[in-house]
Amino acid sequence: MLSPQGAAADLIKDSSDATFIEDVIEVSKDVPVIVDFWAPWCEPCKQLGPTIEKVVNSANGAVRLVKIDIDQNPAIAQQLRIQSIPAVFAFKNGQPVDGFMGAVPESQIKQFVEKLVGEIGPSPVEEALAAASAALAESDFAQAAGLFGEVLRSDTSNFEALAGLAQCYIGGGDLERAAQTLDLVKPDDANNPIITSARAALTLAEKALDAGDLDPLLEKVAANENDHQARSDLSEALLAAGRKEEAVEQLLEIVRRDRKWQDDGARKQLLTLFEAFGNEDEVTQDGRQKLSILLFS
Repeated sequence: MLSPQGAAADLIKDSSDATFIEDVIEVSKDVPVIVDFWAPWCEPCKQLGPTIEKVVNSANGAVRLVKIDIDQNPAIAQQLRIQSIPAVFAFKNGQPVDGFMGAVPESQIKQFVEKLVGEIGPSPVEEALAAASAALAESDFAQAAGLFGEVLRSDTSNFEALAGLAQCYIGGGDLERAAQTLDLVKPDDANNPIITSARAALTLAEKALDAGDLDPLLEKVAANENDHQARSDLSEALLAAGRKEEAVEQLLEIVRRDRKWQDDGARKQLLTLFEAFGNEDEVTQDGRQKLSILLFS
């Protein structure tokens, strides 16, 4: 089981000018301490703070994080001559040894921490997400949903787990719960490719409910190869039947025959499919290549 966020409280704490010596200087004699100087009005601080917490938690106790609101506690910030925030300092053996300013990406924060404590392995959350994604890839929706749910019990806003759980519901045919799960995604994460992929998959699954039977559609296309609406409907029916590659081929054929049909509708639908399948999917990779050839030939 993953530890809830509260279980990491000993790794991350708020401090003050009055307790700085105890919380930072003394503790850093045993384990490195990262100090995050921030303020409630600082938007970059709001971006940086959760990312630092995530990296510190992934270090599994090798480092501590202390957060200091400089509006309430200006003395230490003045002593360190901090002129802008967010400002982050690392303390070791009672002394500041490294630091940076500004909202930097997670990869840079990880490098900063690894300079202090050595290489950081995957966190329990990362391990659970990897296992859940592997189960999802094998269409083991029950196993995957259980693992994604475990991550969400630890981190209720984890967008990777929310997207994965939604994909499990889609795979199991529970589209209503899939939509409800995606509604829990924070606005800041809404445009992440993992979320947009899950939303695209939900859209396709909803369309598949209205897809027609294959045989009549196959007959219509055979009778008139330029019946693009029938071919588009056939693509949706093939997708509903789990025949992804054939669904893509039908849309590619529309693009080949009439690029402008329904205001470039076939190409747009292909992009929706590729988004839903994901960039690593072989059908996506092959389909994108074929589409590029058609568009630029």
